[in-house]
Amino acid sequence: MITSLGGRSVLFLMAAEAEYGPHLRALFKPVMTGVGPVEAAVVTTATLSELARTDTLPELVVSLGSAGSRALEQCVVYQANALAYRDMDASALGFAPGVTPFLDMPARVELPHKIPGLAAASLSTGANIVSGGAYDRIAEDMVDMESFAIWRACQRFGLPLIVLRGISDGAAPLEGLHSWTEYLGVIDERLAQAVSLMANALSSETIALR
Repeated sequence: MITSLGGRSVLFLMAAEAEYGPHLRALFKPVMTGVGPVEAAVVTTATLSELARTDTLPELVVSLGSAGSRALEQCVVYQANALAYRDMDASALGFAPGVTPFLDMPARVELPHKIPGLAAASLSTGANIVSGGAYDRIAEDMVDMESFAIWRACQRFGLPLIVLRGISDGAAPLEGLHSWTEYLGVIDERLAQAVSLMANALSSETIALR
């Protein structure tokens, strides 16, 4: 479950087996959270709780996989520099869209740990698949279905999170499952390259975890 990377203990999380290709398989074995914020929150929290019980919590959690974007280059891997939760809208009660009621947290949170040499972009998490004109309602650069939920679980345990996403779709409206899976093989290879960059940064302590 825990991988040693660059001299650090790392927990890798992915949503679906389809994203876990041969290049990533050669580097680590992830915990599969399932798709969507609910599954991601449940599995991540359960996993970290068990690791805490055995005093084996990792030094770093990494969420990686695919994302959609209408603005970013397809098949390129980006690290998330900010996260937002697009499902939260309590504006009818007077809260700004994206703000969780009674929680001291902004609508958009920054991720401080950066991998040198890897492009960064903001990420919106939600339970819906975004396609076509639905991107008009999203301010962030890319969309996924798990990362914000994983970040909240990491917060509970005081763990840093790095999010890596390869852009699998969004340049054109989705036409079915094949629109998502078409480029996952390329993304697998490029995510593996990003993990190698991260290993170097951890080894050189360019990424300072504490």
